[in-house]
Amino acid sequence: MEKKEILFGLGEPNDAYAQYFDGQSYLNRLTETGGPMANVTFEPGCRNHWHIHHKSGQILLCTMGRGYYQEWGKPAQELKPGDIVCISPEVKHWHGAAKDSWFTHISVEIPAKDSSNEWLEAVDENEYNQLG
Repeated sequence: MEKKEILFGLGEPNDAYAQYFDGQSYLNRLTETGGPMANVTFEPGCRNHWHIHHKSGQILLCTMGRGYYQEWGKPAQELKPGDIVCISPEVKHWHGAAKDSWFTHISVEIPAKDSSNEWLEAVDENEYNQLG
């Protein structure tokens, strides 16, 4: 993967949130106002932990590679460029790269008063490894 392939730029190592990820991710903040947006890039095998957006939602606009999104109690769904995921408030979920592919999405935060993120447990390694 070449950096020029990443439509909105690789950004910097996602050190601020590294404790909530398994593997290396990168963050390039695109906007801070309105609906804050960031380009998030995952190295192969990288994914975030289960988490919940309280009082707000999130939209993922997939731009490169292959990844997954999963809601608690549902099967994981494969993501590819052009896919859009609308995540409702209070839904426990995770997202990240496939084992063999870089993956990039634009994360759009839906503004809401007193919103917060609750970071939870890591995705089960055995379950993740069963994904295609």
